[in-house]
Amino acid sequence: MDTKLDNLFFENIRLLLRKAQDTLLKQVNSVMVYTYFELGKQIVEQEQKGKSYADYGTFILSELSERLTIEFGKGYSKRNLELIRKFYITFKNAKSPISQNLSWTHYIHLMRIEDENERAYYQKEAEQNSWSVRTLERQINSAVYHRLMISKNVNNQDRSVERNVTNPLETLKDPYILEFLNLKEQSNYSETQLEQAIIDRLEHFLLELGKGFTFVGRQVRFTFDEEHFRVDLVFYNRLLRCFVLIDLKIGKLKHQDLGQMQMYVNYYDRFVKTEDELPTIGIILCKDKKDAMVEITLPKDNKQIFASKYLLYLPKVEELKK
Repeated sequence: MDTKLDNLFFENIRLLLRKAQDTLLKQVNSVMVYTYFELGKQIVEQEQKGKSYADYGTFILSELSERLTIEFGKGYSKRNLELIRKFYITFKNAKSPISQNLSWTHYIHLMRIEDENERAYYQKEAEQNSWSVRTLERQINSAVYHRLMISKNVNNQDRSVERNVTNPLETLKDPYILEFLNLKEQSNYSETQLEQAIIDRLEHFLLELGKGFTFVGRQVRFTFDEEHFRVDLVFYNRLLRCFVLIDLKIGKLKHQDLGQMQMYVNYYDRFVKTEDELPTIGIILCKDKKDAMVEITLPKDNKQIFASKYLLYLPKVEELKK
């Protein structure tokens, strides 16, 4: 008789318990968030009763902290109560209600954002895409919201959060922040090395690209007029229902690069995409570019070819605006 434990049986049991743990954790986080929101509300309402006393709010938090700590232990310092109070004040009038999908740590990061529209953008994206705390922090630090607002692709469009998260075309960025590749800004690297670094960290790259992207292949070859051509990276956007071709350039963008991408896009539109799919998008990721040259090279009504810079470090928002 074989006494070895069946691997499939064990895996099913393991997944069942993991799912239970995840569900319990989400429930605990949800209860904690709603409890903190209600606690913050009661603190604010109590403070308002004694608003004639200048130090009434400080007294409430200090006294409350001492008594809660005696009964419930750590976690109710005056500083934490100040955060809970700020939590209620920050989100009491928010367009999006408090979500059970976000943890208290998510909200601590969101509370640091002063601009309401920016905060609402990150809150909604984190909820819809199940961002971890680390992912949310990275998106905030890489100024995704500001890059979308600054990008020429949305300069003349309605800049509301709703539009920016519903149309994948409006999520194209300039620049793209690729600090996760761990390539030094001044180091010598080839386009092949840049491509390999992206493949090695594909999950991070997909997140930087935006919503709906799936990876198709690298150095995807096609033959036309007895010549062979290769597209560096090919993706498919399931929301937009189109192919997205990416060409990597480690140097300054040239008009020939735009012409080459136009040929790639034309080929995919005529020979690869199906009738029910939308026109192919081409993105040239380059180290440097001149916007005037891009504009004069591409048609006025261009909606398919885009040139974006990439940065290998996290810039400050002021630097992005400049």
